[in-house]
Amino acid sequence: MADNTLLKYFFSAGPDVDPEKLFNLSRKSRMRRLRKILSVLSKHHFLSGFTPVEFRELLEDMGPSFIKIGQTLSTRSEILPKAYRDELSKLQMQCDPMPFEDVLAALDAFYNHHRDDVFAEIDPKPLGSASLAQVHCARLHNGDVVAIKVQRPGVRATMAQDIDVMRMAARWASFFMRDNQMVDLREVVEELWTTFLEETDFSIEAANLAEFARLNENVKFITCPKPYPEYSNESVLVMEYVDGISIRETDKLIARGYDLREIGDKILDNYATQVLDHGFFHADPHPGNIFIKDGKIVYIDLGIMGRLNARDRAGFGKIIEAVGMMDASGLRDALLAFAVQKDNSEIDQGLFLANIDLLLRDYGTCDVADIDIGAMLTDIIQLTRTCKVTLPSSITMVSRGIVTIEGTLANFVGSFNIVDIINKHIQNTKDRGQEFEDEVKEAARQLLLASKSLVQAAGFAGETMRMASRGQFKMNMEVLGSEVPIAHFGRIVNRLTIGLMIAGLFVGSSLMAQSSMEPRWLGVPVLSFFGYLGAFVLSVWVVVDILRRK
Repeated sequence: MADNTLLKYFFSAGPDVDPEKLFNLSRKSRMRRLRKILSVLSKHHFLSGFTPVEFRELLEDMGPSFIKIGQTLSTRSEILPKAYRDELSKLQMQCDPMPFEDVLAALDAFYNHHRDDVFAEIDPKPLGSASLAQVHCARLHNGDVVAIKVQRPGVRATMAQDIDVMRMAARWASFFMRDNQMVDLREVVEELWTTFLEETDFSIEAANLAEFARLNENVKFITCPKPYPEYSNESVLVMEYVDGISIRETDKLIARGYDLREIGDKILDNYATQVLDHGFFHADPHPGNIFIKDGKIVYIDLGIMGRLNARDRAGFGKIIEAVGMMDASGLRDALLAFAVQKDNSEIDQGLFLANIDLLLRDYGTCDVADIDIGAMLTDIIQLTRTCKVTLPSSITMVSRGIVTIEGTLANFVGSFNIVDIINKHIQNTKDRGQEFEDEVKEAARQLLLASKSLVQAAGFAGETMRMASRGQFKMNMEVLGSEVPIAHFGRIVNRLTIGLMIAGLFVGSSLMAQSSMEPRWLGVPVLSFFGYLGAFVLSVWVVVDILRRK
């Protein structure tokens, strides 16, 4: 059957649907999933601790969402010891395969039982079986060898329920924790939700493959599988079959004559290009997603791609450049310029700069090659949050991608530092002429601002002297850092005031209860009853407020 004829059999996605309605998310489904999670935790005796093998088995039993978390943890050397990371790396390889009959059933559902019109043959043995999908080799009628990625039945609903449970947990956690104590868990969970929607829609991955290939078409050593969008939808993806060597198989790579150091250099330099030049980068570059074939680095599984606009790319480049130079003032200016939201009236610039000095001093004692970029980016994000500077959400994804790629190469290819690589990339791609022109323009702008400021200063000085000579001079003074203790003192006074009100209501109601006042309800005067009720409500409010604010 011709391709254009086949299209009429494909299911259409239909109009936009609310994801929560699509996955039937409700309090009942949330509690049902939570009970199942608690049952798995109880089965594995989670209060007794885990060996590396037990931890991996726990994540496998808890489902695809937690397997994805385990895959991320397997590359995070600053979080888990090597024994645990080595065991969790097995989650990137294989999961229990689903029956071939289920794969065929999923294909028949999509192609409306015209599967044989698309594929001449399908290998029943899976190429790989992951938590989200299973991949089989097949051959089209035109002779092309392809890989069919088929989503596991019910996996989207399960992952949606997991994230819904995380939403509930984040709401409770944020209720008991102050905003400046930690990252906003609700924002993290919402980012997980967005990532989940992209990763489980294979039509988005097909578009990502095409875009990635277009952006890297002039790079001889970088490629990705060719997609077949006419045969794909949200749950089935048909793409070119890549028979390569995973970068985790270092022995095979060495036996084939590959230089691991060269592979690492090319991967990191290209990743810097993806982030800083294209603004379109692989956000999950773990070892299972990078292969070597015919001298080329092949990225697969492009379900999660990060995006940075031109402003964010420039801002992130300045942040990394300042980190590499250990420039506190430059890092402060870069963070403030990169921020999407900042309250300059509340930012203590001196404290902000002092905190950056302390941060860079901690990392400045080691060589650039020894900097733990993951820990440093985490500290920078925490610092900006504490100082009321909100960075764009894209910083989280690019930070996670950088940490993952660095962990991937450190574990399988060798020791690298992406701060150094990115700085070299920035220096090599700078247009010196344009840079000089920009610096001249910036100097001219600063000179103009300084001139205007001098004129304004002279005017203000004259006005100040005139007012002082007439006894009209007044001064407004602000003590920086005084807002917090004053707010604490205000809350103490408020609670004492409410406590006195509660005591007054209780004593007054008790005195009225002994009188013969009418009308009466439940054996006490109505006025006395409402006095007791008011005292009770205010008491509960005070207790809840104390618990919430710790």
